[in-house]
Amino acid sequence: MALLLLFFMLPLSISASGSGDAFIGVNIGVDITDVPGPTEIVALLKAQGIQHVRLYDADRDLLRALAKTGIRVTVSVPNDQLLGIGQSNATAANWVNRNVIAHIPATNITAICVGSEVLTTLPNAAPILVSAINFIHSALVAANLDQQIKVSSPHSSSIILDSFPPSQAFFNRTWNSVMVPMLKFLQSTGSYLMLNVYPYYDYQQANDAIPLDYALFRPLPPNKEAVDSNTLLHYTNVFDAVVDAAYFAMSDLNFTDIPIVVTESGWPSKGDSSEPDATVDNANTYNSNLIRHVLNNTGTPKHPGIAVSTYIYELYNEDLRSGPFSEKNWGLFYANGEPVYTLHLTGAGTIFANDTTNQTFCVAKSNADSKMLQAALDWACGPGKVDCSPLLQGQTCYQPDNVVSHSTYAFNAYYQKMDKSPGSCDFKGVASITTTDPSHGSCIFPGSHGRKGTRINGTSLAPSNSTSSGYLLQYYSNGGFFTSSLGLVVLLLCAFM
Repeated sequence: MALLLLFFMLPLSISASGSGDAFIGVNIGVDITDVPGPTEIVALLKAQGIQHVRLYDADRDLLRALAKTGIRVTVSVPNDQLLGIGQSNATAANWVNRNVIAHIPATNITAICVGSEVLTTLPNAAPILVSAINFIHSALVAANLDQQIKVSSPHSSSIILDSFPPSQAFFNRTWNSVMVPMLKFLQSTGSYLMLNVYPYYDYQQANDAIPLDYALFRPLPPNKEAVDSNTLLHYTNVFDAVVDAAYFAMSDLNFTDIPIVVTESGWPSKGDSSEPDATVDNANTYNSNLIRHVLNNTGTPKHPGIAVSTYIYELYNEDLRSGPFSEKNWGLFYANGEPVYTLHLTGAGTIFANDTTNQTFCVAKSNADSKMLQAALDWACGPGKVDCSPLLQGQTCYQPDNVVSHSTYAFNAYYQKMDKSPGSCDFKGVASITTTDPSHGSCIFPGSHGRKGTRINGTSLAPSNSTSSGYLLQYYSNGGFFTSSLGLVVLLLCAFM
């Protein structure tokens, strides 16, 4: 599963009317055992060209790491903070001051999600949802940020009833007292309806009534397309049908000019025995086709050519999530930065072309424990048989002279020597994979096509034992190794005497 993914994301935008070009973004959840540090997360985003992200909170460190990147950020009021904010204008203002104004303009915050799927997961908070939205917006108005930052609340598509054919769809009447004032707010502020769309669940719960190809955007013969008998519109995929159902549901309440942004959509790459369609191939197919569909600005049958910007769920697999096994496997990447699968994006334009150079690198995590880094560096330059001579004083990669920089060189050299095999970039959790070339100045890293136009092959990275032991002795004399490495040096020298 540890295959290569080059996931460039075009920095497009959506206008308030929905007439602009669509964008693809990603959700970032961190319910992970070994959570990547903010700098690692941002490095991955930048390496993949991802220009739109949604956070499930307003993590201060991550927002600081996103500063001056230009990445458009959607922050969220978590559900457990909703009650306080919905009951107090002052609490809402404090939240905005602390989580938005403190980071503007360095961090490009463009939207706020107030809660998430509140009507279906936290119905007791439904009565104060619109108040919370209004209080957050009022704080933005006071700070003159209401034009720059839109406010809305993501909904599960399950609030739409009788969703096929789409033309007969309507919102669950139970929530009209919430939906009507919310839609009025979205209309008056030029915001958008946030909707979570999961064809995987629609397919799974349909008991074979929905063909898998229809859920995955695979081409269907005309006689297999779903036809809305009221409008005669043809639907070739579940995603469009659900989005149009939302449009029609808004029309049912006399709102016809509110655009939709899909805040979550994706497909799991692995599941348990009761989830046979949660596979790498299906996840790859769905997300690849979704990206192509969105970026082509095809819109939906009801609103062709109208942008439906979408955030893929999600950036990382979250191994700590509860529920079915599939809940842990929605990510495009593992926590160490290794991609889960290769997106098939042929025909989506050069922005989304697969990586033809196969350039990935192994780097030290900047927030890793220095002693663990040193121990891993010792191993790579010793038993790992990496040629670490470029790290010697006066050599091309000696500077910067710190354990993170030296470890990055050694870790990457080992990773390249091992042909990037799974597990070769871990070093007990202090390393991660990136597509950003760490070469700098005259220090060209193994695996780089670099400024010199040369690629260091695997054989040159596997030095003889005499070379390794010679380097170990020199590096130890510069204070780089623990005493245990000196014993290794002695053993290696004795073996050749």
